[in-house]
Amino acid sequence: MRRKIIIVAHNLRSAHNVGSLLRTCEGLGVSEVIFSGYTPYPSKANDPRLPHLARKLDKQIDKTALGAQKFQKWQTQADINTVLQNLSARGYTVCALEQSKKSIRLEEFKAPDKVALIIGSEVGGIDEEVLSSVKYILEIPMLGKKESFNVVQAAAMALYSFRFGSG
Repeated sequence: MRRKIIIVAHNLRSAHNVGSLLRTCEGLGVSEVIFSGYTPYPSKANDPRLPHLARKLDKQIDKTALGAQKFQKWQTQADINTVLQNLSARGYTVCALEQSKKSIRLEEFKAPDKVALIIGSEVGGIDEEVLSSVKYILEIPMLGKKESFNVVQAAAMALYSFRFGSG
């Protein structure tokens, strides 16, 4: 059975990061992307946003997605707690990608057959409340002087590890 992977993009602020994430997820066979919190998302049928705002964000997302948003399954759900409850009810092991005293190194994690990965704010990371609701917190070790990777680059490393790593 091919591993089922879901990405939850919670409170990302950059439409360009959203586009890059969609392209990365599509390329690595992610089952679904869920946009939560204030994360921008591509235009959709019955879009509740003001038309000019939806068009502006769609254009920014497409700049880096290069059309991947048309192929990658995605949905929006503003409330992260609802997302977490639904994923657990569907049998997904929910993980977060974040630096924490409770984290385990990505290379030590053996991904289960159904895994959901939460990525968070480019600046502030994932809220403690959300981190307390996940089964695992995964961390990518930093070897350089910077404190963290770009959120999409980090997600790509984790997704690649889930899809092709030894775990």
